[in-house]
Amino acid sequence: MATAFLTAQPATVNASRFRAAHDADWQRLEALVTRIEKRSIKALSDDDLLALPVLYRTALSSLSIARETSLDRALVTYLEQLCTRAYFQLYGVPTSAVRQLRVFFTHTWPAAVRALWRETLVSLLLTVAGAVVGYLLVRSDPGWFFGLVGQGMAGGRDPSASVETLRGTLYGKHNDMLTIFAAYLFTHNAQIAIFSFALGFAFAVPTALLIAYNGLMLGAFLAVFVPKGLGFGFAGWIAIHGTTELFAIILSGAAGFRIGTAIAFPGRATRGDAAVQAGKTGATVMGGAVVMLLVAGLLEGIGRQTVTNDLARYAIGSVMLVGWLLYFYLPRSRRDGVAAA
Repeated sequence: MATAFLTAQPATVNASRFRAAHDADWQRLEALVTRIEKRSIKALSDDDLLALPVLYRTALSSLSIARETSLDRALVTYLEQLCTRAYFQLYGVPTSAVRQLRVFFTHTWPAAVRALWRETLVSLLLTVAGAVVGYLLVRSDPGWFFGLVGQGMAGGRDPSASVETLRGTLYGKHNDMLTIFAAYLFTHNAQIAIFSFALGFAFAVPTALLIAYNGLMLGAFLAVFVPKGLGFGFAGWIAIHGTTELFAIILSGAAGFRIGTAIAFPGRATRGDAAVQAGKTGATVMGGAVVMLLVAGLLEGIGRQTVTNDLARYAIGSVMLVGWLLYFYLPRSRRDGVAAA
């Protein structure tokens, strides 16, 4: 026991001497970094600016020694945090919120969407397949409509409605019922989009079901309007906002598929690493999809209720769709990507 005590004693003394010899430099570096974080680099004097990189290298050297000589863990942790803070102030690229948003919309978001083109195609095919199945089910048995579409979503648009009633929902003047239905529809579709992404971790099974279900409801509505000669008008009524809203839902599903497939088939990476990487891409796409849903909400709440001409509705919907496709998939040069980043 005496021998163990004697061998342990010099390490304690050395640690104390080590801290005493360098503590002044650490404290000065910490004060400079704190000043930059609270104010800006302009808050430092010329002498401080010259001393900052020297103090940073000194702290790195101290951290290296502390790790190699197994000094107390608290000191190592303090130096790690101090060096990390100093590194970001010295070598980090400070960007304003406006610049970060510009980079997101000009490069980060479109690049993430292009990276999910396979998942986006699968999500689109599921939506189309669901619409076809929903249409056929309701045409064969109208009772299926209420199994696929709830009363709140139907809003009087069901197989028992007359042609005049259905026509009024497409071309009638703005009223409280349309406002309530528009709000309900937007909320429902936003929930579909969010859950399609959030439930992707369950091997993408819930995501596939939600995307297919959204298509089933679309097909069910088509089966109500088409037999009564209002299919063209209904498609235009949907198109004015649907090309944006459905695109957002499809992209949300694609983000969920990316996470689910990464967990199910991680490849050479661990499942955790694969999920994290897929989550970054998926979250970027989902963040942009929220913006698309907001745009769709504006089109739905304003444009669709005030524009009653079929051709005008198709024109708006087509312009929005082409605009999104060009925005996401128009080839960009590497130089543009580097400049944006």
